[in-house]
Amino acid sequence: MADIINSSDYQGLTLQEDFKKNVAYINEKFKKKLISPLTITLGDEFQGIAKSLKISTEIIITLEELLMKENANFSLRYIINFGKIDTPINSEIAYGMLGDGLSHARKMLENLKKKEQRFEIAAEKEDKSKALNDAFEILQNLQNRWTSEADKKLVSQFIQYQDYKIIATKTGITRSQIWKKEKSLNISSYFAIKNLISYLSK
Repeated sequence: MADIINSSDYQGLTLQEDFKKNVAYINEKFKKKLISPLTITLGDEFQGIAKSLKISTEIIITLEELLMKENANFSLRYIINFGKIDTPINSEIAYGMLGDGLSHARKMLENLKKKEQRFEIAAEKEDKSKALNDAFEILQNLQNRWTSEADKKLVSQFIQYQDYKIIATKTGITRSQIWKKEKSLNISSYFAIKNLISYLSK
């Protein structure tokens, strides 16, 4: 599950259109990896069922990178919960299903609204949950440093090209300046924590 943070602060129609577009992109990209697609249940929330924990974390990372690339003016908080669903799973829309897994995920999302963190994972094993929550906290701390539109654009280019020389050529900025920005934006740390999240999610 996920919801838009402080959604009431934005223009509703524009926000909803952007949200729908991003959810549709994820559903298409992960079509074969979702048991039930990401479905907007309220105007500012979605829920879905992935085939695995690893796919769930991949969806979060992909969506976060997409929002950064688009310089979206909103951010999301996320819940991943391992739990039971009692009713038949709807493979067309993640709606109308019942079970402890969904109920607990809903409570987790409500509780997360009272905290500063944007990610909370409840995996099958407690130690894995703890490790992933620590990793996502590091990820959030890195993201919090990328405050300007220019920084976000540059980080997106590093994610895409992973080579400061290519980015220098494309932007017309000197290699030396791009190399310095790579260090100040902690790009290597971003890739490291991204790889760690992938490893922990297996």
